[in-house]
Amino acid sequence: MFKLVWDTVGERLYETGTKKGVLFVYDKTTKNYGAGVAWNGLTAVTESPSGADENAIYADDIKYLSLRAKEEFGGTIEAYTYPDEWMACDGSASPSTGVVFGQQSRSMFGLCYRTILGNDTELDEYGYKIHLVYGATASPSERSYETVNDSPDAITFSWEFTTVPVDVDGYKPVSLVTIDSTKVDADALASLEAIVYGSDSTEPRLPMPSEVAELFAATTSTTETVTDTTNETSEG
Repeated sequence: MFKLVWDTVGERLYETGTKKGVLFVYDKTTKNYGAGVAWNGLTAVTESPSGADENAIYADDIKYLSLRAKEEFGGTIEAYTYPDEWMACDGSASPSTGVVFGQQSRSMFGLCYRTILGNDTELDEYGYKIHLVYGATASPSERSYETVNDSPDAITFSWEFTTVPVDVDGYKPVSLVTIDSTKVDADALASLEAIVYGSDSTEPRLPMPSEVAELFAATTSTTETVTDTTNETSEG
């Protein structure tokens, strides 16, 4: 079929929600991301790519080339609360329990969060996406404390962050990896979730992009091998 068809049943997709936040604080001593901790109260993660601006090159009185600047990735995290481990990323240090010093050095961190992928037939049960952020650092944020009144509301914390991309074999350095549950192998996805969310026997950790690529590339190769074998059998 060559004719285009729009809005086919089951293909009207949308994305919504933010949940299952996991924070991974970078350890300068071990030079690795530490064990993940659950981020309760996470309300939003806004992804804000920037850069990639055009630099037009002209020659012979015409537009000769279009060069693009490097693309950068950053965003905003919003939450009603945060884990204690976040203090190091927010420029705070605790000399003793219950005492916090501000204006300290800010630790780098990684982040994992999940969004809902829905469609017109299964709605929010259709699937989801797992987002992995690397090399992030947060900027100081404003906090507004207001008197309790007849319309009480909880404080929403908000932090802008920028990233430094990490190396990945065969590709340019990346700061964001996204995994679509509707398109990847279910067993490989379960393995990834056991890594980032932890299991009964292992602590949650942040896999690097190359490890994520290898995890799903192995399942792709297996699928292709099975397909080829099936074709050969049919031809024989």
